[in-house]
Amino acid sequence: MEIPKRYSDLTKDELVQEISNLNHQARKAEQMDMINELEVILRKKTMAQSYLLDASQFIPGEQYELIEEPGVLFMITYMNGIFAWGHKSTSEEEIGIPIALLKKPGM
Repeated sequence: MEIPKRYSDLTKDELVQEISNLNHQARKAEQMDMINELEVILRKKTMAQSYLLDASQFIPGEQYELIEEPGVLFMITYMNGIFAWGHKSTSEEEIGIPIALLKKPGM
């Protein structure tokens, strides 16, 4: 049995293929009404998508909109790999968010 590679070890083409596979798995899970399984698959997809982005383009001190929460801004305090750490505009709690869930406001 082959040991699965970490997303950080995959090439861009392998990540694109993995996202395609996860999309297929998500459709099947949704059709079978497996909500918990669907949530896990969607989180895996977000992680894989984050590895396709350039983390250096996410700048500490700048604000980004949360894709899953339109209108809510996220101020990056620092970066750790593909995770942006900081605060939502609606909370003081420091959290880490995969960069695939962030976008520049107004884009």
